Amino acid sequence: MSEQQAPVLQAKRLVKRYGHVTALDGADFDLYPNEILAVIGDNGAGKSTLIKALSGALVPDEGDIYLDGKRVRFRRPIDARRAGIETVYQDLAVAPALDIADNLFLGREVRRRGILGSVFRMIDKDRMVRESQQHMANLKIGIRSMRQAVETLSGGQRQGVAVARSAAFARHVVIMDEPTAALGVKETGMVLDLIHEVRDRGLAVIVISHNMPNVFEIADRVHIQRLGRRVAVIEPHEFSMSDAVAIMTGAMAGTEVDTHRVRS
Repeated sequence: MSEQQAPVLQAKRLVKRYGHVTALDGADFDLYPNEILAVIGDNGAGKSTLIKALSGALVPDEGDIYLDGKRVRFRRPIDARRAGIETVYQDLAVAPALDIADNLFLGREVRRRGILGSVFRMIDKDRMVRESQQHMANLKIGIRSMRQAVETLSGGQRQGVAVARSAAFARHVVIMDEPTAALGVKETGMVLDLIHEVRDRGLAVIVISHNMPNVFEIADRVHIQRLGRRVAVIEPHEFSMSDAVAIMTGAMAGTEVDTHRVRS
């Protein structure tokens, strides 16, 4: 990333304690415009807590979060959504019995114009279907009917619906929690392509993943979390996966990173 480029989302010295357990211990974070940043770490590293703080799912005890250079304080997820940060959770949070259009606009349904919408609160389903088709086409997701129930879709297609919903309403950042978990090879490839499409549409993307090959395939940079704080940020083309694991587990100190770059 260019030194002159300002982070779109930044955290400084975040602390979160649960009784005697410190989940975040002065954690820092930087996400730059139009990048895919992977967040990796061993179990207990604090990466999930970090992402929950950035998405408004929890309030840190100490530290600051900045969006476009301005300090923000998210007390709940809807605060982050209103600020333009959307999250795709591992369980997808889709309603299987509803169709694709209803899922894309879940909680943000479009009302019909005039008295039918303002007084009778009737939903403009035709408009929702048209806009859903456009959102799915923008991300090159090949599902023909927006009136198809989500429960009839494959795992990769369901992930596509969840990602399209986030990309449709995000203005700054899309966060994806384990986006390829439990998917087959073909569907994993589809989701990785989808992540690139979201980035290419002008959004910064955070991907939390345990899948190292996926991380090294899609990420522009990799944030490595250990013991509640960021220990290193690496670029995949300069490091091997074994180096990343060594940093993640503590076998290689973050301060040693510059001396272990992969030489071309």
